[in-house]
Amino acid sequence: MSANRHTEGLHSSPPSAGVGEAAASARPRETPGPADPAGARVIFIPPPLYFGVALAAGALLHRFVPAPIGGRPATAVLGALLLAGGLALVVSGVVGVVRHRTTIVPHHAVAALVTSGGYRISRNPMYTGLAVASLGAGLLIGSWWVLVLLPFAVAAIRLLVIAPEERYLTERFGTAYADYRSSVRRWL
Repeated sequence: MSANRHTEGLHSSPPSAGVGEAAASARPRETPGPADPAGARVIFIPPPLYFGVALAAGALLHRFVPAPIGGRPATAVLGALLLAGGLALVVSGVVGVVRHRTTIVPHHAVAALVTSGGYRISRNPMYTGLAVASLGAGLLIGSWWVLVLLPFAVAAIRLLVIAPEERYLTERFGTAYADYRSSVRRWL
């Protein structure tokens, strides 16, 4: 992306694709750092799948070994609100990435580091949103199993996706990413 296309909340470099976590300064960067041009070195498992597996496994376990959450209907209402809020955070992350012409695919190279939209409150609004939505779905389903398995999905995302992304973004964007990282939390 050229400097002429620079907008607030964007740190740009030569055209390429992008990563799920994003950050940056308010001025364009003309050349990328020495990072791998292919993007973050993550396992080729789509990040939503980690949360989907935890949700599906929890629902399946609940079917055979019920572990109901009490407090109905309040927990169902809370679950619906968390599900909606989580999905809204996911959408805000996707919109921010698309608006700045980068990609949500973690193993593709980054075109820009985004600090606007959901990226103002979380370095990982898509992953955070998926975690919150999964928590909401567990409450909505009414199963402790989903809530018990959710931390495993979060840990897998943290170790297998976020850690490589952070290394990649640090190499590629240096000080601009370090500044962003020190001012915005990883989750919420």
